[in-house]
Amino acid sequence: MSESVRTTPSPLLTTAGAVPNADDSPDAGVAWHYGDPLREQRTAERAVAVVDRSNRFVLSIGGDERLSWLHTISSQYVTNLADGGSAENLSLDLNGRVEHHFVLTDLDGTTWVDTEAATGPDLLTFLQKMVFWAKAEPKPAPETAVLSLLGPDVRRPRFLEALGIAELPGTYEAVALPGGGFLRSMPWPGEHAWDLVVPRERLGDWWRTLTDAGAAPAGTWAYEALRVTALRPRLGVDTDDRTIPHEVGWIGDVAEHGAVHLDKGCYRGQETVARVHNLGKPPRHLVLLHLDGSADTRPAPGDAVTAGGRTVGRVGTVVDHHELGPIALALVKRTVPADTTLEAGNTAAAIDADSVPAHEEFQPGRAAVDRLRGR
Repeated sequence: MSESVRTTPSPLLTTAGAVPNADDSPDAGVAWHYGDPLREQRTAERAVAVVDRSNRFVLSIGGDERLSWLHTISSQYVTNLADGGSAENLSLDLNGRVEHHFVLTDLDGTTWVDTEAATGPDLLTFLQKMVFWAKAEPKPAPETAVLSLLGPDVRRPRFLEALGIAELPGTYEAVALPGGGFLRSMPWPGEHAWDLVVPRERLGDWWRTLTDAGAAPAGTWAYEALRVTALRPRLGVDTDDRTIPHEVGWIGDVAEHGAVHLDKGCYRGQETVARVHNLGKPPRHLVLLHLDGSADTRPAPGDAVTAGGRTVGRVGTVVDHHELGPIALALVKRTVPADTTLEAGNTAAAIDADSVPAHEEFQPGRAAVDRLRGR
């Protein structure tokens, strides 16, 4: 069932001008752009755009113990999540490496989870295997789909009227929508971002309602460009099988817009999280690369980032931005100076110095060691 959700083209691909993503894209099945991707980016930043993200894998979790159970097997503090509350969360392996990143919303007795299409079935299988005796019932929700509204004009009265709500929810909060589903406020990919998680059968209705209200159709190209400039990683594109949460900025509770709460109880992979937080620093970090726009080719996700022929990282998402030109996210070794001359694949690249994390977080374990040594 879940595989069909991932591969079935969205009905919104019949929208005038829609250009689909390639079959091997993580966004296969939805529109890449609608004929003018750079204009779509500007609209998403300055006015309002709607993006079809119905390729997202959605599952639901019922049962009275769903939140306390999920709390014990994931990285975020969710046991006391309020009705209408949302959070980002991770599932880690025993060595603290990221296996799944997902967004969850608890509303009216059900926890809704949306995640990457490619890894959604594996996440569902993992959750179902971990239930044991808890009153929690994870199951696929192929009848549910995701749209994203981007831009400051969503705050205008005509959009509140179109959405059928009195006011927009705060960050990581959700409100029910008429006819089913909910509207959720997100802190990214831009300053003004909301997800509609709605019945799939009403996907076309919502698309028409929003575009009639003035939202311009925008493809995943626009969404990804905003996400890259916001330095928000995407699982499986900006991460590899060695990625730990510290490397890609996923540390932090809900208030910090993170996916890993540092003061919660035991969960798989916690030892690595605690060790790096208390005593060390991540071996790599996520940075923004500016790519040579005159090059004939672009690097691809997974290509090596090299300095003087030596591999120092890997390329993640690559996208053309309406102001910055060709850019990419990359995981590079923490010790690589920001002014190092780099190549991403066969393309000249430079690190955006403002994107380099400072790594100045207080480390209680290191501070204790220093006190013992009289430092």
